[in-house]
Amino acid sequence: MSLPNNTSIHPSTFLLLGIPGMEAIHTWISMPFCLIYLSALLGNFSILFIIRTDSNLHEPMYFFLCMLSVADLILSTTVMPKILSIFWFHDREIYFEACLVQVFLIHSLCSMASGFILAMAFDRYVAICNPLRHSIILTHRVIQNLGLAIVFRGVVLFSPQPFMLQWLPYCRTNVIPHTYCEFMALIKLACADTRICRIYSLTAAFLTGGLDFILILCSYVVILYTVFHLPSKAARLKTLGTCGSHVCVILVAYTPAFFSFLTHRFGHNVAPHIHIFVANIYVLVPPMVNPMIYGIRTKRIRERFLQVLTSHKF
Repeated sequence: MSLPNNTSIHPSTFLLLGIPGMEAIHTWISMPFCLIYLSALLGNFSILFIIRTDSNLHEPMYFFLCMLSVADLILSTTVMPKILSIFWFHDREIYFEACLVQVFLIHSLCSMASGFILAMAFDRYVAICNPLRHSIILTHRVIQNLGLAIVFRGVVLFSPQPFMLQWLPYCRTNVIPHTYCEFMALIKLACADTRICRIYSLTAAFLTGGLDFILILCSYVVILYTVFHLPSKAARLKTLGTCGSHVCVILVAYTPAFFSFLTHRFGHNVAPHIHIFVANIYVLVPPMVNPMIYGIRTKRIRERFLQVLTSHKF
C-alpha cells in the first residue's frame, strides 16, 4: 500500500451525519432506536440473571447464550449512546481515537457473537448426534476454552484495523455519512491506496462470519441427517424442537449481515439511507431479539422469568 510521506494527516475529530437525507425526522427515528436499546439491555441482563441464579440452566447451550448476551450488551452500548446523542442533541463530533476504538469494538464483537452462535451449533450437534458423550465432550473446561478462543480470535483478527486506519491520510473530508464509525466508511475518506486494507477486511470477515456460517450449515446438515433417521415422527419433531431457538438466532444474526455486505459491495445504486438502515439493523436488532427468542421459546427460561416477576410482585 503506497502512502504519502506524511501518513499522520488525520483530523482530530470526525463528524457523524446520522442518516443522510433524513435529518428532519431524526427525533422521530430516535424513539424506536431508544426502545430497541432499552429492550436489549433488559432482555440480555434478564438472561444473564436467570441463568446465573438457576442451577438447572447451567448447561453448555446456556453458558454460550450468556457469552452471546455479554457480547450483545457491549455491542449495543458501543453504538447506541452516540447514535442517540446525534439524534437528540445534534452531537455529531467524535474524536479520531474514539472512532478507531468504536471500529475495533464493533467488528470484534460481531465476530465474537458469530463465534458464540457457532459454539451453540456445536452444542446442538453433539447433543443430537452423540448424546451419550455430550457431558464428556462439553465439560466446563472445554466451554471456557471455547469462549476464550472465540474472544481471542475476534481481538487478534480485528486489532490491526485501527492501526491501518490511523496510518492512512484523510485529506478529503472529516464527515462520515453514517450513524457510527465503520471500517469501510472510513476507508472511503482516505486519500491513499487502500487495496490492502480492503483485502484484509474481506479476509477477516470471511474467517469469522463467513467461515462460521459454513460450519453452522455443515453441522445442521449432519443434525438433519441424524434426525431423519430417528425411528418415530414424535422423536424427530421433539429433537428438531430443541434446535428451534438456535435456528431463529442464526437467521436474525446472519440475514442482516449478508444484506449489509451485499449492499456495500454491489448496491451502488441503493439510496444512502438504505445502506445506513441495513447497517443499523445488523448491529442493533440481534442484541434485542436474541433474548426474546430464548425467553419465549425456551420453557425453562420462560418459567424462571415469570417466577422472578411473580416473587418480586408479591
